Amino acid sequence: MAKMNSKIIKEIAGSLDCGEDCYLNRKTGELICIPNFSNFGYDEYFEAVFEDDTRKVAQHPKDFIKFEVLESFESFKIMESFVESITENQFRLDLERILQRKKPFQNFKHAVESSKHRQVWFDFKRKELEKIVGDQFEREFLKDS
Repeated sequence: MAKMNSKIIKEIAGSLDCGEDCYLNRKTGELICIPNFSNFGYDEYFEAVFEDDTRKVAQHPKDFIKFEVLESFESFKIMESFVESITENQFRLDLERILQRKKPFQNFKHAVESSKHRQVWFDFKRKELEKIVGDQFEREFLKDS
């Protein structure tokens, strides 16, 4: 089985954050990342570009561990956790209100990216994604043992 290491975990987490599903070959360690078409919409060009990778995964599905782009509720939980970690009271209150209103993802992104906490958010989200990937990898490893 492919070995779990921080480099591959970071690569998978980064790809998930960009909207790509990742497939890790259990035997070879090969990583295939394909845009999650449900998030991007169907596009013939993308389908053609990723046709070989899609076929490879489809032909040998049991050889791959699939890491999927987070569902909205999972991303929302990461945002809530980030808000809980903020020590600056006013900014935390502002983000709490944003999460309770319409369009929380769009408004959260705008508030965070225009704040001094921008990099803190990116680092926090990256660590959370890496934890999710690492946990899934570990579950798959235990399942195969």
